[in-house]
Amino acid sequence: MLTRFNTAVAHSDFGRLLLRLTFGILMLFHGVSKAQHGIGWISAMLDAKGIPGFIAYGVFIGEIVAPILIIIGVLTRPAALVYAFNLLVATLLVGMGRFFSLTDVGAWALETEALYFFGGLSIMFLGAGRYALGANSRWS
Repeated sequence: MLTRFNTAVAHSDFGRLLLRLTFGILMLFHGVSKAQHGIGWISAMLDAKGIPGFIAYGVFIGEIVAPILIIIGVLTRPAALVYAFNLLVATLLVGMGRFFSLTDVGAWALETEALYFFGGLSIMFLGAGRYALGANSRWS
């Protein structure tokens, strides 16, 4: 029975597609919000840390361009690396004070950031799979 189940659900390319769609779409919401409401607060945060504020525009690459590439499966591995790097920078900017903290329900305070970061790394290591615009090419 277990063998039949394993055979029935053994669709690694569909799993890759589901992973790409999930993480790509969820991050795209963050990017669209920043496009609608601006990134002045990120720029101000960078300025306060002595980092040039124009670097804040990189968030559009990490939260709009990279997720779109991940969703469609073109340049998936490099886009996933950019995606993960974006999460790392965001966590370093706003989350480090919560590194050793738990929420009221016992979750790690940086749980969401870690989920996105490791999701990006997983996509980078797995690649796009067969269900992608760049499938079976160097562009996937």
